Amino acid sequence: MIDGTTAPDLSAVVRGCPVCGAGCRAFDSVDLNKSCEELNDRVLPPAGIPIEYVVCEDCGFCFAPAMCRWSLDEFSARIYNDEYQSIDPECVAARPSGNAAHLIRWFGERGPQMAHLDYGGGQGLLSSLLRDAGWNSRSYDPFFDRGAAVAALGKFDLITAYEVFEHVPDVNALGSDLVTLLNPEGIVVFSTVPSDGFIAEGGRLTWWYAAPRNGHISLFSLKSLDLLARKFGFSFGTYAPGLHAFWRRVPSWAEPSASVPGAAGNS
Repeated sequence: MIDGTTAPDLSAVVRGCPVCGAGCRAFDSVDLNKSCEELNDRVLPPAGIPIEYVVCEDCGFCFAPAMCRWSLDEFSARIYNDEYQSIDPECVAARPSGNAAHLIRWFGERGPQMAHLDYGGGQGLLSSLLRDAGWNSRSYDPFFDRGAAVAALGKFDLITAYEVFEHVPDVNALGSDLVTLLNPEGIVVFSTVPSDGFIAEGGRLTWWYAAPRNGHISLFSLKSLDLLARKFGFSFGTYAPGLHAFWRRVPSWAEPSASVPGAAGNS
C-alpha cells in the first residue's frame, strides 16, 4: 500500500509481466492526482502520493503494481469516490448514451437477436438504454456488483467493455472472466487507447491517458493486447483507433460489420 511518503519497493512487487511473464523495469513515477483532464488543460493539485509505473521489456505492457494490489475499499476511497465524476465528466451519462447509440446503429436489426453483456458497465445505463431499444442486454461491473458469481451470469454473443481494460488491476482475472462469459461464436468489443508511440525507453510518463486519478493503472500496447488474447484462446483485431475485439470464431452475424462507426470518447 502507498502511504503517501514512501514509494513501493518494486523489486519486491514486480517479478514478471502479468501478460507475458517477461521481466519488467521501473519506468516512471507520477502523482496520484495525474488525470485525463490534463488533456483539457486542467491540472489537479498534487496529492503528494507517488504512483510508480513499470513496463514490460518484451510486450510493452505498462502498469502500476502498487495500485494493482489495492483492495476495492481502497479504490472506493481514493479513486471512485464522490469526486470521480469531476475527473471523468462523461462517465455517468454521456459515454454510456453515446455507446448505446453507436451499438444500435452498428448492429441494427441484429442487436435484439443477441445476448449482450456490458462488462464493466458501471451502474448499467448503457444496458438500460439497449433494453429500451428491444435488446436482450444486461450489465455487470466487478466494482459495483461485488460478490456476484461471474459463471452465474450465463453466456453472451456480444460483450462490450468500453473504457474498462485500463482500469483492471488483474488482467488475468479479466481474461478468465471473458472466457467464462463469451459464447464460442461470440465477440468482445472493447475500447482502450494503445500506448504505442507514447511510452518509450528513456522517456517520461507524460501521456495524458496514464492517469492514476482516473483509475488508469493498466496501459496496453497493441502487442500486449494480442498476447493477452492468445493467452486465453482469443484472436485479436482492431476496428478503429482505440476500438478492438477479441473472438474465438467470428460469428456469422458479425461478418458484415467490417465498417464500424465511431464510438463515444475515451476517458
